[in-house]
Amino acid sequence: MKIKDNPSLSIYIHIPFCKQKCLYCDFLSAPATVQTREEYVKALLYEIKKESPKYASFVVTTIFLGGGTPSLLSGEQIGRILKAVYRHYRVEQGAEITIECNPATASLQKLRSFYKNGINRISIGLQSADDKELAGLGRIHTFSEFCKTYEAARKAGFENINVDLMAALPGQTLQSYKNTLEKVTALQPEHISAYSLIIEEGTPFYERYGIGKNGEYPPLPDEDTERRMYDKTEKFLREKGYERYEISNYAKKGYECRHNLTYWTGKAYVGFGIGAASYVNDTRYKNTDDLTEYMEFYRGQYDADKICREKHVLNRQEKMEEFMFIGLRLKKGISRKEFVRQFGCELESVYGTVLEEMKKNKLLCEKGNRICLTKRGTDISNYVMAQFLLS
Repeated sequence: MKIKDNPSLSIYIHIPFCKQKCLYCDFLSAPATVQTREEYVKALLYEIKKESPKYASFVVTTIFLGGGTPSLLSGEQIGRILKAVYRHYRVEQGAEITIECNPATASLQKLRSFYKNGINRISIGLQSADDKELAGLGRIHTFSEFCKTYEAARKAGFENINVDLMAALPGQTLQSYKNTLEKVTALQPEHISAYSLIIEEGTPFYERYGIGKNGEYPPLPDEDTERRMYDKTEKFLREKGYERYEISNYAKKGYECRHNLTYWTGKAYVGFGIGAASYVNDTRYKNTDDLTEYMEFYRGQYDADKICREKHVLNRQEKMEEFMFIGLRLKKGISRKEFVRQFGCELESVYGTVLEEMKKNKLLCEKGNRICLTKRGTDISNYVMAQFLLS
């Protein structure tokens, strides 16, 4: 049901469990017992219900179950979570509801249960079609197992599937990356996310590949090869019918991820579960990362103020900065009119010098009312976006 003029809201639900943590992963996730998973689900149900009065005026347009590996939960557990959302929130008819899934963690029966419970989009984490590269990442599946999961998702009824890919992996060559693109596009998913590997501190990969470190492990591709992989992605996927709509995301027409667009356009979202972030009414919130604290929250040992460990109200300057460096991630860029509507002043009055310099260096261009990254600007997008920080 769509309530006219009611603000939209996206819901993110964090499932922090996985069979085995990948070597590059710095997400809030870890293996857990069946009992712990069930206790966590009960805590989620409690938080979803308890927080609902705050969002009585909103209409939920997207729901995203991420992790971790949400597909480790049973179909019955996922069903209870979604029923709680529908019971306590106003969910728009036709809302996009996504679940992340790793290969070999969901049977056909479980996927059918997900679909029956209202999930209409599934995001499958492949990363590479090369089994050696997968093993080097610490993934628990092979390409063959991915294909079985993909086929099972189609049989279960899913008509909107995303596949996650990664480039610049240890031992990866331009040819092996091209092979991955060819094998994945042959399956015709509706959406492809393609990211370059980032070596994060605190991960096993940082111990292997951190600054100045060399060793017996397969080497990372050099900078030139990584750049060629990046260029190959857009060109190859465009030829196969996928348009880039965000720096690392490609979709067939009409299949852009509505949930992620919430983040990139600065709209409201609420997160449930440990470590989950929310952004509502110009305020950012973040839940505790401590699983024990979160579990005791639903048992009445902690109140909501203690579970929310971080709260920050964005000032006008911060909102301007986010408008620019989040909006510029999108291929269509940012709108001058929207900037005026939100901030009551012309874009040039705040960013005139930066815009002139970026256009002069062919990093930004104008398309009617909008300003967006050029191809060169996209290649060094982090640098460009950093120029819009006012402090």
